[in-house]
Amino acid sequence: MFLKRPHIALLLIGTLLFSACSSKFMKLQKKGTTEEKYKAANDYYKKGDYYKAGTLFEEIIPLLKGDSLAEQSQFYNAYAQFQQKQFSMSAYLFKTFYATYANSPLAEEAYYMYALSMFKDSPNFNLDQTSTLTAIEALQTFINSYPESKYAESCNQNLKDLRHRLEEKSYEKAKLYYKTSGVTIANFKAAVVAIDNFQRDFPDSEYIEELSFLKVQAQFELAEVSFETKQRERYTATLKFYEDFIDVFPKSKYIKQAEKVYDGATKGLEKVAKYEQQVKEYKAKEAERAAKEKEIASKKDEKIGANEIKK
Repeated sequence: MFLKRPHIALLLIGTLLFSACSSKFMKLQKKGTTEEKYKAANDYYKKGDYYKAGTLFEEIIPLLKGDSLAEQSQFYNAYAQFQQKQFSMSAYLFKTFYATYANSPLAEEAYYMYALSMFKDSPNFNLDQTSTLTAIEALQTFINSYPESKYAESCNQNLKDLRHRLEEKSYEKAKLYYKTSGVTIANFKAAVVAIDNFQRDFPDSEYIEELSFLKVQAQFELAEVSFETKQRERYTATLKFYEDFIDVFPKSKYIKQAEKVYDGATKGLEKVAKYEQQVKEYKAKEAERAAKEKEIASKKDEKIGANEIKK
């Protein structure tokens, strides 16, 4: 029991100090002047109490418009949000600062922090990447605007990271379409289109070889389940994708599988040729039959006409 009492005493003291500090802060919020709040906000900021600093800066910034203290207050407020990991808000505040004080000595750092906030706010590759694209644009704009900046190297590294996320997202999307291709013909088509897009956007990716093969495979499987009228075009595309694949990856680990696809597509074209020949012969017979029927009908009409004249 006695061992616990010092702990209880410390807890009570801590609670009282916290209550006193909270009471002081609330009193400052309610009755403090703008000057008092500004000084307190700076003190809280320097101590690392970014929540209280940010709260006070938010209150006084509208009152400092045109004041010489407004610039520093807005800058610190943006940092206070960043330190609290409120990256969406800090991005907005840093960008607003840059737009408002474009000629400020702090403008370069503000735009960098805007880009960094967007980078921090971008999601993992398996989530929607809309904000990642915005972050890439912000980082690239900073590099273009301040190529000699001390922040340029950091921006370049962050760009690589974000582009890798987009690469991972694009790869997973293409693989997902391929894995679900058996569900509908539309998914086979989507798989081929997704891989086309990946090849265009990430030509040096480590995944290019795998996806290039899957493109051959997906196109072949699309041809296999297509109507006969679409198969020639799709088998032919399969052979084209195969040729492109072996040209780039002649020693690929997927070569044997690709050759099986090539054989399947070749045989598929042979079947298509037989089908088309049968269709051609059928149409010829139908045309011949129709011509005979027309000839017979014409003769009947002539005979009827002759009989009518005799009457």
